[in-house]
Amino acid sequence: MNTNKLNVLILSIVFIVISFLCTPCYGEKIVIDGSTTVGPIAKAFAEYYMGKNKGVNVTVSESGSGNGAKSLINGTCQIADMSRFMKEKEFKAAANNGIMPVAHVVALDGLPILVHPSNPIKGLTIEQIRDIYLGKIKNWKDVGGPNLKIVKISRDTNSGTYETFEKLVMNKEKLAKDVEYVGSNGAARQRVQKTKGAISYAGLGFVDKTVKALEINGIYPNQETITSGVYPIARPLFMFTDGYPKLGTELYKFITIYLSEDGQEIVESIGFIPVTSY
Repeated sequence: MNTNKLNVLILSIVFIVISFLCTPCYGEKIVIDGSTTVGPIAKAFAEYYMGKNKGVNVTVSESGSGNGAKSLINGTCQIADMSRFMKEKEFKAAANNGIMPVAHVVALDGLPILVHPSNPIKGLTIEQIRDIYLGKIKNWKDVGGPNLKIVKISRDTNSGTYETFEKLVMNKEKLAKDVEYVGSNGAARQRVQKTKGAISYAGLGFVDKTVKALEINGIYPNQETITSGVYPIARPLFMFTDGYPKLGTELYKFITIYLSEDGQEIVESIGFIPVTSY
């Protein structure tokens, strides 16, 4: 064998060895898409997991629960974040694509009704909230508040949060034409922060000092009232996978974070309720 051929052979072997050794540097990729409510949990889990597993890349998108379901069905994500359970038509579409959705309840959530901190209203009933969003109650003075027009903010209709609100509060009645729709829980909170007459709703983890959460039917949304089932607007939060991940895989280790002590602390630190508290 001449020198040139020998050099080529040696270089080829070196390249193969380096490629083999560096494979873990690229690592496995976990793609997550879906709910803006579950998004903060997924992002916190991703940061935690990548910190402990340098060879794994976890990406999180927040396109809404409906789009998360579509992504899982189309095979463009491994995990669909959803703030509602998957619909029958989504299960059928998944089955037609050879996908078997499995639900993982990663946290519990209440749906606080939010107003501006300056609003003196302490609470509302479900019926009053429904009448506000139907356009029957137009001014805060009609429910014991200031003489101020009510500005109605809602999540977009592709949102699982919207569907929970539509089911548990609106009884699936159509919202008034002047309702303003926003694309995320963060946007809903921001709109309330800046508008004295606003009312909206969001996941429990989005309540902070910049907005005021109301009592509903005399019950304030917190861990105790939500886990006991007393607070009337509550729900589980889901991550869906295609089948149950195989034991020992990166996907399995990621999707079971919520069962660990660290995972429970992460969920609670964000403002949601660990399933172990139920």
